[in-house]
Amino acid sequence: MKIGNLELRKNPLLLAPMEDVTDPSFRLLCKKYGADLMYTEFVSADALIRSIEKTERKLKIFDQERPVGIQLYGKDIDAMVEAAKIAEQAGPELIDINYGCPVKKIATKGAGSGMLRDIPKMIEMTSKIVEAVKLPVTVKTRLGWDEDSKIIVDVAEKLQDTGIKALAIHGRTRAQMYNGEADWTLIGEVKNNPRMHIPIIGNGDITGPQKAKLYLDRYGVDALMIGRPTIGRPWIFREIKHYLETGELLELPKIPEHVDMIREHLNNSIEWLGERRGILHMRRHLAITFKGLRNFRDLKIKMLRANTAEEVHACLDEIKETYADCTSIVESL
Repeated sequence: MKIGNLELRKNPLLLAPMEDVTDPSFRLLCKKYGADLMYTEFVSADALIRSIEKTERKLKIFDQERPVGIQLYGKDIDAMVEAAKIAEQAGPELIDINYGCPVKKIATKGAGSGMLRDIPKMIEMTSKIVEAVKLPVTVKTRLGWDEDSKIIVDVAEKLQDTGIKALAIHGRTRAQMYNGEADWTLIGEVKNNPRMHIPIIGNGDITGPQKAKLYLDRYGVDALMIGRPTIGRPWIFREIKHYLETGELLELPKIPEHVDMIREHLNNSIEWLGERRGILHMRRHLAITFKGLRNFRDLKIKMLRANTAEEVHACLDEIKETYADCTSIVESL
């Protein structure tokens, strides 16, 4: 599959952009387990053009994690164009535009999926960003604002006409947020529209290898984008690739592999953010990674209250020893 000049394997697996999740520490882990293309956390155009340090840090990309796209969001066209130029200088493989985030503070202000209520502005913004940068520009969006406005089939053609090089579609409306089941039928309609020629990337509810194969076979998308199911389970990329290649399911990893994975993630996070912030950032991953273990409550509380790297590592040592022969099945979110 090609996105502009970027060549990827057939049916590549993409790590979806997620705020407070897809920082370099997590991206490096997903790369290790087989992600073919990854995205930064959401980058606010307004904050970027005002040189807010926390936002500028999101542009950092390490060579060992490439290819990586920088995802931008905003409601002002001029700000988005300027932000795209700044992001291009950070050296990503592509610039992605966020027309999909459903969070209230973003969408109700007209950014993210809020742009689905102003298609002319969406098209104008996309066109001007494509014209402003030399890198491939891609878009991630949803089926529509709500059940009565599932407009993605028409919008996809208009976005393609602006010159974008790929389109990722989450199979829910903004009104659904992350509730209910993702509807892939319209994603399939976009992909099978004879007027569409750019890669179409499907996103939503890809919780395991069988579902990944089902969606590829049934809807014919060019790639799969995986978001929340990667939290606590970055090896989902490895699982899916193995199943697509062999038709066989990999054995679920034992708890020692979970511990080694989360320890590596913790060390990466501390190196990236410092000890205190790195540990706070990791608490979501620590909680989810060992979900399903029996009689784990007290140790979980102890681990999530740990304030130093030494304390967290001691808890991980205890988990590794206590549950050495166990397999933790992480439920999809």
